[in-house]
Amino acid sequence: MNDNLIEAKATAVAICTTICAVLGWKGIMALVWVIAMGLDYISGTAAACRAGEWNSTTARDGLWHKGGMILVVTVAGIADGVMAVICENIPVLGIAWPGIILPLVLAWYILTEMGSILENAVKLGADVPEWLVRILKVSLKAVDAVADQNDNNPE
Repeated sequence: MNDNLIEAKATAVAICTTICAVLGWKGIMALVWVIAMGLDYISGTAAACRAGEWNSTTARDGLWHKGGMILVVTVAGIADGVMAVICENIPVLGIAWPGIILPLVLAWYILTEMGSILENAVKLGADVPEWLVRILKVSLKAVDAVADQNDNNPE
């Protein structure tokens, strides 16, 4: 096997392992989200090619959209970290920070990407069980409800 390929694989595994080790289950969610983004982009590209509608402007717009999502997840992670440090070091505030921003944002994005992947699968000719679509929609609403509940009750 090519040494460069082995090094690339080892680097990818090391990065994924480090993220998951440092962030725990949140790191695993982040990894699942990155995989979902990749699958969405690939399936969207395949669906566009099948329909004869692929163009570089739309593909580039999709990549810009993914870049924006990365910024949102980064902000959510930073916000969780800052709140954890503040709450830990200023106990007089009386706030226990559970670190919910990043997991909720990741869950929301993962579910959104899964819905998009299912839409692309339909465009590729796959039959998608309606109950699966409903489960994703209900799950997305549940994530929104948890976020809204925590927004109204920050303690």
